[in-house]
Amino acid sequence: MEQQHGILVLNKPKGLSSAQCLSRIKRLGQKKIGHAGTLDPMATGVLIVMLGHATKLSNYLLEGGVKTYGGTLRLGVTTDTWDAEGSIVAESPLSAKDLALGSALEQAARSDIAAWLDVKEQPVPPYSAAKHQGQPLYKLARAGMEVPQKVKQIEVSYADVQWVNMPDVRFRVTCSSGSYIRSLAHSLGIRLGCGAMLTELTREYSHPFGLDVSHTLDEILAEPEKLAEWVLPISAALPAWKQITANARQEADLKNGIAVPHLPDFGDFQPGERALIVARDGSPLALTEARMDRDKPVWAVLRGLFTQ
Repeated sequence: MEQQHGILVLNKPKGLSSAQCLSRIKRLGQKKIGHAGTLDPMATGVLIVMLGHATKLSNYLLEGGVKTYGGTLRLGVTTDTWDAEGSIVAESPLSAKDLALGSALEQAARSDIAAWLDVKEQPVPPYSAAKHQGQPLYKLARAGMEVPQKVKQIEVSYADVQWVNMPDVRFRVTCSSGSYIRSLAHSLGIRLGCGAMLTELTREYSHPFGLDVSHTLDEILAEPEKLAEWVLPISAALPAWKQITANARQEADLKNGIAVPHLPDFGDFQPGERALIVARDGSPLALTEARMDRDKPVWAVLRGLFTQ
């Protein structure tokens, strides 16, 4: 099958890493492939797979993109990875009172999850792909080396408890790209004094795609002949970007990395605004940004997207 150029929204299965999923799709003739926003092996849900020239979108897809997750955490257990995939390092068996519906611990868990809206930073899990001096933290942890404590800035815009069946708590959360949901669960366990680990996680939405436009890995591998019709155009990944159609001269300039002057038929010109410029046949040419060059408005090339 020929190399595709666009976005494939994968509903990642449980038990495989994001890289393992890409490796299997790569065998379908998709040698140029990447993804935006890693999911842990335990997690399922939306994984944005970029094919061909769409791999050049990675940095722009992650900019300001929110994600929504549905997850379940278990109170009373702490693991080294902060989820059910790790080894148990502490247990705090809950009492009959704690397990009773409406217990104080349940109410505290509900309150703590609601308070995620106020969380502005979180600890980075020691078993994560975050790097220290060029080495992923998980490699340091697996080697028994000291893992530096890292903190990252996050933003949570929605957090709610869906149900409680002690010691399990089901929640839904919308947060900024790069947030660690197992870190939210782990920190909740620390505050409640009983420990907690993430047991299930599904990414329901990764801007700008949801599960409604996704395809399972089994589906993709079983019907590879349908891959081309399942691949979304590059423009679908950038819904907030202006789209401009270039003429023949502008197309030639863009292919040489030369900024093109703003024309009245391009619409309003706002310095800093970004646009996807396409050829007359609709094929993508370049990601551009509106800038002033010697007092003249131009669209400067951020990234070329044309096919050689």
